[in-house]
Amino acid sequence: MDLSLRDMTEWTRQKIGSPSMKRAPRTNGSTESLRRQETAEERTKEVKEVAGQVRVPRTVFEMVKDMDGPVEDPAEEEEQENEAVRKKKAAAEQAAARERAAQRQLMATQELVDTEKNYLKHLQICTVTIRSNLQKLQPPLANLDGMFQHIDEVMDVSGRLLSLLDQAQMQPSDPQYLETLCKAFLNMSRDIEMAYKEYLANYNNITEIENGYKQKEALWMEMVKVIKSSAPEVNASTLSFFLVMPVQRIARYPLLLQTIQKHTDVQHPAYALLEQTAHTAVQLNCRINEYKRFREVADKYKKTENLTIKDKINRLSGHSIAKKTARLSQYIKHETGMVPKVKDEEFDALVGFFYILEKAITELHDNMDAYLSHLQWFLSCRTEEADLDLEGEKAALFSKEITVALRQWIYPAYEARLKTLVFKPLCSLRELMTGPRNLIRKRQDKLLDFEMIEEKSNLNYDEQAVANTYKTINTLLLTELPQFNGKALQLLWATLGAFSCLQKDLAADMEQLVTSFTHQLPHSYLDSRAFWEWAEGSVLEEARRLEALCQSVQDELNAPIVQVPSSVSEKWLKALMDKYNPEKIYQLTGPVVATRDLDLTLNKGELVAVISEMDTRGDRRRWLVDAGGPRGYVPASKLTRYQHVTTDPPPPSPHLTATSIGPGSRRHSYTLGAQPVVSMTLPCFQVYAGYDFTARSSHEVSLRAGEPVRVVDPHDKRGNTEWSLVEVRGQRGYVPSNYLAMLPSVVASPTLPYH
Repeated sequence: MDLSLRDMTEWTRQKIGSPSMKRAPRTNGSTESLRRQETAEERTKEVKEVAGQVRVPRTVFEMVKDMDGPVEDPAEEEEQENEAVRKKKAAAEQAAARERAAQRQLMATQELVDTEKNYLKHLQICTVTIRSNLQKLQPPLANLDGMFQHIDEVMDVSGRLLSLLDQAQMQPSDPQYLETLCKAFLNMSRDIEMAYKEYLANYNNITEIENGYKQKEALWMEMVKVIKSSAPEVNASTLSFFLVMPVQRIARYPLLLQTIQKHTDVQHPAYALLEQTAHTAVQLNCRINEYKRFREVADKYKKTENLTIKDKINRLSGHSIAKKTARLSQYIKHETGMVPKVKDEEFDALVGFFYILEKAITELHDNMDAYLSHLQWFLSCRTEEADLDLEGEKAALFSKEITVALRQWIYPAYEARLKTLVFKPLCSLRELMTGPRNLIRKRQDKLLDFEMIEEKSNLNYDEQAVANTYKTINTLLLTELPQFNGKALQLLWATLGAFSCLQKDLAADMEQLVTSFTHQLPHSYLDSRAFWEWAEGSVLEEARRLEALCQSVQDELNAPIVQVPSSVSEKWLKALMDKYNPEKIYQLTGPVVATRDLDLTLNKGELVAVISEMDTRGDRRRWLVDAGGPRGYVPASKLTRYQHVTTDPPPPSPHLTATSIGPGSRRHSYTLGAQPVVSMTLPCFQVYAGYDFTARSSHEVSLRAGEPVRVVDPHDKRGNTEWSLVEVRGQRGYVPSNYLAMLPSVVASPTLPYH
């Protein structure tokens, strides 16, 4: 049993003072010595027996030890043994914990690799098998390719990541496998970000397209059937089951890497690299989310809405009116110098280059459109059916064959390639310029709003939203506008390069075509010098003939216009003469098309009265005229003073004998003795169709603008001058009189109007 310190002390004192333990008298000899030895041994034995049965504090044993010598402590020995056991157990537990952590690390690493392989497999099933089967549906699905936009880049980075791990030829249990995985992910982090951020920014468009399919029940049921039959092992019924996987995968990378890091020993050689990889994955997701937010703001403001005036009025509210008024006030303050403008030289330079690029693309697009139109007109001409008056039968035959080959084969193929490689890319590029232009304009509006709240210390929720919107748009433009300008410039140069190559191919095809015929012509056997002399002479001769033809046409166009009397023209001329001075009557030498406000559109040959020889600004190049109702301005260069010519016969002469030859023409001949016959000629008009007209009954006849017309009667059977009986292409019928125009014809004998 246990005793207290006081009881143990008393017990020791009694033992020492007992008769058995009293010191005997000193005696001489060995007997006394032996007795003392036995007495000491007995005391020691008795104390040990008591100490073994009774647990006492350490101080008591120390007291006994001081009196009787050293004594071993069983409690200390037991404590040392327990400490050793605890240490051994702790070491075993630590080893087991390390083993479990290593096992969990291996499982997490294996999960990352296995799920990546499974993820890539599902994307391949979606983009290859299911997509190809959906493309076979009839009618074809609208905008099916839009659902798979940017998914090829996502699959590419996933495949490259797995390829880097396979090239290492290591298992996840290998100690260096973790380091290889981290290095592969870090090396591809930039490519992963570029691929996933474009896909996630476009994911809303994917859901919109799929929702559009769901609205057509029959079509959607057919799509579900195709998806289930294409991937029966997956048990998916929608495309979004597969297309949402990249959205989930990019968010799972940080979780998997952090799980691996959690079960990795800090002393592991790859721990620092693993920590960096996990941090990179988190930052990558943050940047992708920020980019997606930027794109949502850009998509909101870069759209072009074609609103009617009614829609715009319906959108007006007190808030919108106040906002626009504040912007206008801020803009006026900038323009008047009351408030300094915020200048950003970097942004201004980017915007300036963008506008230059946009103007170049627009002009090139318009020029290419006109070029294609002229090419269509050229292909519509059948020059092989015309007699070109070429010398020699072979030359005429070769010319026709070459023309037919150009019109039927070479030029159509050239036109198709031109539209595909040049015109369509220019159209797409021009459409792409709309979004950045709208965003730049919206940034200017938001800048005006931001300037008004910039100096405030405390912003409310709406003001903070305005500030965030401006900063987002500004950051987005500064980040992506340089890239857009660079890509647009590359596309523009590529388009121009494609156009040059097409022109080169066209020249080569034409050269090959012409060469196949020219070797049969006589001049093909001439030497080089003689051939070029012949070619130069032929070209100069044809140039002279062309110049003479052009000069004759120019002389005809510049011939003085003579108004031929008619019922309508005589009435209008009489009205002008009665209202204005005859010196104010002018005639148009060419057609006039209105290009500005208050301008008139008139035909060639019409009569007008000049009211003022200048406009309101004093410009003498524009005259104010009266055109019989409307008053407006016409170019002064298109007006010439009217000279009235009558068809009355000259006064009789004693030396003149007049004979009338045929109805409608009056030819005077001089028969004085044996003098030669001299005929008088006057300029006249030819009647043409001024506009297209489609016959609506059997009594009418159709007209094509520009074709010559012969007027039989300038009125109908009731005398109505609004309709005229004409003959065109061998057919007779009535047409509106105001659809006819009179143009100067070649010099001929004077004839009656419309004859």
